[in-house]
Amino acid sequence: MNKTLETIAGASVLAMAFAGPMMVPVNPLAASTSVPVQVTSQINTNVQYRHETIEGIKIAYREAGDPTKPTILLLHGFPTSSHMFRNLIPRLSKKFHVIAPDYPGFGASDMPLAKDFEYSFEKIAGMMTTLLNRKKVGKYSVYLMDYGAPVGYRMFAKDPERVSGFIIQNGNAYEEGLQKFWQPIKAYWANPSKENGDKLRGFLKMGATKWQFTHGTQKPENINPDNYWHVQYLLDRPGNQEVQLELFLDYGTNLAEYPKWQALFRKYQVPTLLMWGKNDQIFPEAGAHPYKKDLKNLEFHILDTGHFALEEFGVQIASRMNNFLGNLKR
Repeated sequence: MNKTLETIAGASVLAMAFAGPMMVPVNPLAASTSVPVQVTSQINTNVQYRHETIEGIKIAYREAGDPTKPTILLLHGFPTSSHMFRNLIPRLSKKFHVIAPDYPGFGASDMPLAKDFEYSFEKIAGMMTTLLNRKKVGKYSVYLMDYGAPVGYRMFAKDPERVSGFIIQNGNAYEEGLQKFWQPIKAYWANPSKENGDKLRGFLKMGATKWQFTHGTQKPENINPDNYWHVQYLLDRPGNQEVQLELFLDYGTNLAEYPKWQALFRKYQVPTLLMWGKNDQIFPEAGAHPYKKDLKNLEFHILDTGHFALEEFGVQIASRMNNFLGNLKR
């Protein structure tokens, strides 16, 4: 190609890059043959990636939206991070202030070795409260999913009047929600031996990680594999399996808190939006229905998907959240 043609071609590429609707040639050698391609603008992804050092540990978090607007705290599950909210955050941040942290040992937060740090749900809940305090957040609503439930409910138990709304997605607070999947973990609670701990290491392998994201979904082939590839990379870091075993063991301490949380549900009647993937084997649908006994201001939805419901129902969940949160009294 001579210099003149190169200049023309380069100018054409730049013109198309900055145009709205584009005319993309089907064959670059036959520019007269073209089809219209509508380039749609993406959702506003003005998400900031920040961190706060709490007790010497860097806690990474995603933040978006106007801090003067009502705050939503998004608490992730195992084995993911704030990454699970990557598509939800922009759909909420036009109307709300959104904070989505990574727990210690997850995502972009620091991962001190298990021997050097207390990996417990009580500890993590305290750190998340400190993060909100540093951000000068008063009242907040909270999205509770998987590990996010015991973290968020422990925060709620310390200061119930600070929480203006629950969004519950496959987050357990009742023993009915701990069924067959939990048997080997319960054995570890009963006898935290090395042998029982080693039996749980299979939950930290790629097959199990992929299964968590794809099992129970309507179209597993539509689940972005970036989910489990990046999660597995983090799980495979030296020392991370020991971190996860500590949290598997500490999860057993949550059961003793269930009656306290349930009593607080009954007393404070926090407005709640529940959206639960019914095909989840980790936290099955049986764990969703007991909330009806204790929470009377409850919007209840069962979704035909698996554990990570946002992957298939993200648009619907965001729409329901915007409506629900918009109607809350502050």
